[in-house]
Amino acid sequence: MNLKPLFDKQRELDEKIVKQKELKGQELLNKKILALQVELGELANEWRGFKFWSDDQEPKKYQKKPAVERKFDGEYITSMETEYHGKYVYFVNGYRVTKETWDSLFDYETKVLEEYVDCLHFILSIGWEIHVGDDPEMDIVELEDCLRGERSESTDLILQFKYIYWLTSKIYSGYKQLFFAFVELGELLGFTWDEIEQAYMKKNATNHERQANGY
Repeated sequence: MNLKPLFDKQRELDEKIVKQKELKGQELLNKKILALQVELGELANEWRGFKFWSDDQEPKKYQKKPAVERKFDGEYITSMETEYHGKYVYFVNGYRVTKETWDSLFDYETKVLEEYVDCLHFILSIGWEIHVGDDPEMDIVELEDCLRGERSESTDLILQFKYIYWLTSKIYSGYKQLFFAFVELGELLGFTWDEIEQAYMKKNATNHERQANGY
């Protein structure tokens, strides 16, 4: 686990935001902590496992565009259209198909990982804000060593969310514990570190594009 590239990417994004939004000299730490708490809520909302009042406690799956190389009836897909006549009617390459066939041509994904790395952005940003100790370089190494240690035996996602929320009120004294607990949360959600790192880099690039486009 190499955290320095992530911290460096986050610092680059933070510096761009501060410059473009003319935020130099402003106090941003409390806003970042609040933003992290909000993102944690959005992550929990996509996970849905706490919604005891609902029959739907699994993450929602969102439809992605079909892969360009995907075929229908032996031919590459060139057109996919819908019409509404009291109910939706589906056409692929000009042929009417059932809803089941239409759905089978798409990939689906949840937004849980995306929300998770949104939280990670703010955790990294807070780390730079508080300098991650007096020696940022050494502290990152110590953090990596900590993350390579034994995991807790907790498998309760709700308790893990609550613990992380509590740690957001202990940023200076509990930053490493926060980072450790957040990595554990990712594992409990079923993500590998490689998946998290790739998703972070992808979302970081998106955030740079948003800043360039006046987001």
